[in-house]
Amino acid sequence: MSFENRITQLFNIELPIIQAGMVWASGWELASAVSNAGGLGILGAGSMYPAILREQIQKTKAATNKPFAVNLPMLYPDLQAHINIIIEEKVPIVFTSAGNPKTWTSTLKEAGIIVVHVVSSALFAQKAEAAGCDAVVAEGFEAGGHNGRDETTTMVLIPLVHKAVKIPVIAAGGIGTGAQMLAAFALGAEGVQIGTRFVCSEESCAHIHFKQAVVNAGEGATQLGLKQLAPVRLLKNEFAIEILALEREGKDKEALASFLGRGRAKKGMYEGDMKEGELEIGQVSAMVDNILPAAVIVKDIWKEFQITAEHINTLPFTRSF
Repeated sequence: MSFENRITQLFNIELPIIQAGMVWASGWELASAVSNAGGLGILGAGSMYPAILREQIQKTKAATNKPFAVNLPMLYPDLQAHINIIIEEKVPIVFTSAGNPKTWTSTLKEAGIIVVHVVSSALFAQKAEAAGCDAVVAEGFEAGGHNGRDETTTMVLIPLVHKAVKIPVIAAGGIGTGAQMLAAFALGAEGVQIGTRFVCSEESCAHIHFKQAVVNAGEGATQLGLKQLAPVRLLKNEFAIEILALEREGKDKEALASFLGRGRAKKGMYEGDMKEGELEIGQVSAMVDNILPAAVIVKDIWKEFQITAEHINTLPFTRSF
């Protein structure tokens, strides 16, 4: 079970399947399980204090001898401490997001680290390429967590980014199956980054109540909001309904931040408060109906990717060329 293209070569992995570094869900157990299965596991540093990040990196290294990455949201207040730990622990790959790629890319690359930046537009992809990033994740409007303000869908974003840059493009947002992965490849992607499907893995450190809420989510269960703060896609619960109503009423940034408070995401996704917690998840949650080991998820996605590609080749229009 292997595949070779620029993404697998860049990361030295077997399959171009990347597990997103999600806050409160992506710890060492999930990251190492995905890497051991042939994909690229990522630690979600956005929910980790520096000492916790170091511990998680060390546990990941003990659990796998394969490449893994750390996702580093640039909104984090003590980035320098995280950067120092990543370099000291010789993390091979870093995915940066929610900030200017010029800020840390050169520092990381000087330490021999592969750098990938998450973007929501072709313009930002060009800026990431100019900053020296080795690849970009083009994340569409469908994605969970923090999102682009322009609400560009993955199907539109991927070809735009593919046309705009020469470095490899990884597709994200609304992808949870092998058929969706193949569609992303048809649009110019060379890898996929998947979050929501891996939230509902056995190794995810998300609370079981949150996992079950994702499994039970149907079509239309999520909504993108909070553009005045940082756009985020939320599973609709009592908290989400209330804060999104405040946003519609025109409440200012300060009022929304006050209602949001501190630790709301941890309360929901990690501690399991399904009423008052912030539940960040993607639209593809409507297609997730079980909780499986991460290795099985990787295997199922890759198998469906291959089966769908074979099916495409049997369609009548393919025989006319």
